[in-house]
Amino acid sequence: MSWLDEITNFLEDYTEIEQLSPDSDLFKEHGIVGDDFHEMIENFARNYNIDMSTYLWYFHADEEGQNLGSFFFKPPYARVDRIPVTPKLLADAVETKKWNVKYPEHKLPKYRIDIIISYVIIGLIIGIVIWSSLS
Repeated sequence: MSWLDEITNFLEDYTEIEQLSPDSDLFKEHGIVGDDFHEMIENFARNYNIDMSTYLWYFHADEEGQNLGSFFFKPPYARVDRIPVTPKLLADAVETKKWNVKYPEHKLPKYRIDIIISYVIIGLIIGIVIWSSLS
């Protein structure tokens, strides 16, 4: 059995999606997004002992849930062009035991301002609720 067949079987078992092609975009074509995508990648890396030290999640997937701060500042995944994760890409990683995606040069802010804004908004809402309940 080839690594591509092995990875296709892993993905079909993990996702319950049948008949994946080698170039199937797991995120865009099959809707494996957010936490489901991240868990799939973690399981893949653990099962096949892949060195993921160069893996940059924001090139491949989004985050779970809504981030209020993203209405004002772009999150990392919205600042770069997405690179599809396919069965073929995963099989290539298994062959080398390393995540070998060459990412384009890019620059992200030092801090996640979108997350900071979300925390501030949530803090304000909680503060208002507490203040109004004490009044």
